[in-house]
Amino acid sequence: MKKKSIFPQASNEPLASRVRPATLDEFVGQEHLAGKGKPLYEAIKKRHLFSFILWGPPGVGKTTLAKIYARAVNAQLFELSAVSAGKDDLRVILGKSSDSSRPKLLFLDEIHRFNKAQQDFLLPHVESGELTLIGATTENPSFEVISPLLSRCRVFVLNELTDEEMGKIIDRTGISVDKAAREWLVNMANGDARQLLGILEHATALYKDINVKTLNEALQDKFLRYDKKGEEHYSVISAFIKSMRAGNPDAALYYMARMLDGGEDPKFIARRMVIFASEDIGMGQPTALVVANDVFRAVETIGLPECAINLAHGVVYLATAKKDRSAYDGLRAAQADVKEHGNLPVPLKLRNAPTKLMKEVGYGKGYEMYDKSDLLPDKLKGRKYYQ
Repeated sequence: MKKKSIFPQASNEPLASRVRPATLDEFVGQEHLAGKGKPLYEAIKKRHLFSFILWGPPGVGKTTLAKIYARAVNAQLFELSAVSAGKDDLRVILGKSSDSSRPKLLFLDEIHRFNKAQQDFLLPHVESGELTLIGATTENPSFEVISPLLSRCRVFVLNELTDEEMGKIIDRTGISVDKAAREWLVNMANGDARQLLGILEHATALYKDINVKTLNEALQDKFLRYDKKGEEHYSVISAFIKSMRAGNPDAALYYMARMLDGGEDPKFIARRMVIFASEDIGMGQPTALVVANDVFRAVETIGLPECAINLAHGVVYLATAKKDRSAYDGLRAAQADVKEHGNLPVPLKLRNAPTKLMKEVGYGKGYEMYDKSDLLPDKLKGRKYYQ
């Protein structure tokens, strides 16, 4: 018998919103943070007010934890997405009349999308306590958040949800799903509760019975949106890199435009270009690294949409530059020897000799500043990494 859903499909509210936990008792996953006695559990229990950043993959509870925390500390919660928000949005929040008994709490989703100037604007208000900040990001905040702001926030790392936890979320919907369909859903969602609920909601809107066949049909529907984490993300970035490697600026520009149109973070693209400058161009045109780094800084400073121009400039330069992987290949060969042979003894003449005893036993003996002889450990004499 099909179990009746406790969340009627007639509602216009998305399924993910309807099943969102209101308390920690209902929250699923992140036991290392939200479990009894853990940091966020204690902060919520004691109503401790502080700024923090939630770093983790999509659909693992970042927004939900922020809402639970805001409710627990009785805060005025303001929500912004850094994809579309700017300084003017922050000014509106700061200008709103404040109830002294209720702190202002800003939940800034995708905080890594805020450029340096926007983060600089936010900093003094967080520093003074005028705003309590909860940032959410899928990117390493060490790279994406300016140091002064990062130093005023505690960073909590969230994990992908386990299969068991994903099963509990299916149960919360009240939608009847057979065992095979349940396993299919959990496997397809890959630890992302939002994606799981999106697929399930789409399927229930189209079909009466939910099974593997109807789930597959729903997934193929062109209106179902996919997360950047999926296969398309990796396919397009791969095509982008390979197009630059092949010296084809037209294809590289096309794939770059595809990524930006799909909502990809321009800094992700710029980082890949910095890597490419050393990995694929290297000694063929050493200034490529300088250009790629400057493109990254421009993207960080300017932001979308204008930084697409900076990216295009860099893409054409890198695609048309002479390629030389000798430094990269040398690194990989050296790393292979380090892994195979471990910590081989450094030749005595290359060792530092800060004490008399070290000098007496031969440390530093025979070293000359412009020594052309083989300086590798004895076991690797004659090895050539850089060709």
